[in-house]
Amino acid sequence: MNHFEKEVQSKRNDAIDSGVAFGVSFGFFAVIFIIASVIDVASAF
Repeated sequence: MNHFEKEVQSKRNDAIDSGVAFGVSFGFFAVIFIIASVIDVASAF
């Protein structure tokens, strides 16, 4: 066992961090898609 395993910087669950990262990236791309859809619909008029 190396000494890095004894001195862990963060003891939080990695699944929570992964879920937050997924949610933020999904939200970002969803906002871009919504803005593009609004521009597409507005340009039709």
